[in-house]
Amino acid sequence: MEGRQTPGSLGDSYARIFESVKLRKRDLIFPIFVYEPGNDPFFQKNEIPGFAKMDLKDLTPQVQRIIDLGITSVIVFGVPRKRDIGASSALGKHGVVQVTARKLKEEFGGSLNVITDVCICQYNLSGHCGLETRARKDDRAQIENDRTLSLLSKIAVSHAESGADVVAPSSMMDGQVRQIRSSLDSRGFRKTKIMAYSAKHASSLYSPFRMTAYSKHIHNHTTIDKSSYQIGYTNPRQVIREIEADISEGADMVMVKPTLFYLDIISMIRDCTDFPLVVQNVSGEYAMIKSAATRGWIDEEEWKVNSISAMKRAGADLIISYFSMDITRYLDH
Repeated sequence: MEGRQTPGSLGDSYARIFESVKLRKRDLIFPIFVYEPGNDPFFQKNEIPGFAKMDLKDLTPQVQRIIDLGITSVIVFGVPRKRDIGASSALGKHGVVQVTARKLKEEFGGSLNVITDVCICQYNLSGHCGLETRARKDDRAQIENDRTLSLLSKIAVSHAESGADVVAPSSMMDGQVRQIRSSLDSRGFRKTKIMAYSAKHASSLYSPFRMTAYSKHIHNHTTIDKSSYQIGYTNPRQVIREIEADISEGADMVMVKPTLFYLDIISMIRDCTDFPLVVQNVSGEYAMIKSAATRGWIDEEEWKVNSISAMKRAGADLIISYFSMDITRYLDH
């Protein structure tokens, strides 16, 4: 549905809710998954309603529909055809995100703000956000923070070279913003912005995303433990430290995810700073609403409206959500 098409007073009520929290279409960022030609059609086996999963050849008409609804920003997640230990397919001008960014900028130019996910979990064999190392074969793998930073910086530069307006490092490696900012600046990309995943909490709520982005290659995606580098949900002081660190390192925006269980954190950050704050309404939060509505347990429209308005009310400036296209019908501009 496009525009204000929900009939009667209920649609008007939802519109007033969004008006009261000052939500605008320009505040919404829509996530898209782009997969390389020849990729196994895993999406059809694990369909999640509402996820924007597209082949490169279908990119233009699908993104045009997003723009026609008044959404001017997308964040691109790439799903490569092959993975390897070193996440090599995340690099180079022929990578799926790089090709996508170039195509989007060629087709839509300045009418579309292209944000790219800078991470390696979709490209390596472990599903971890950092490169792994083992001292001995029987040792537990450790994440190598510094070696990962070098790779992330190269990926971010390759995205900027491909036309990305904003790069979004999501690996939660210490110092990632500083190193990426330095690499971008040294290569002449001072205008490329950084959306820092500053407070990415360890959570099972990313499972539907991993089911889609990890494809068939990582069967244990529901049990991957990223708690050694993502944030635990019991320490709000660490969140503030992470936010302050990313701002000092050169971020243009900071982010919190998930959101619905972290509205107090979002509000706390807003009380501490006026710095641009992004939240991500993650796949598990989305899936809970969709699945409960499918079973007739809740009213989907009411829940999506109230959940998105709660994020804005808590202090978010920008919202990444799979519901973005749905709620434009309640927004005038």
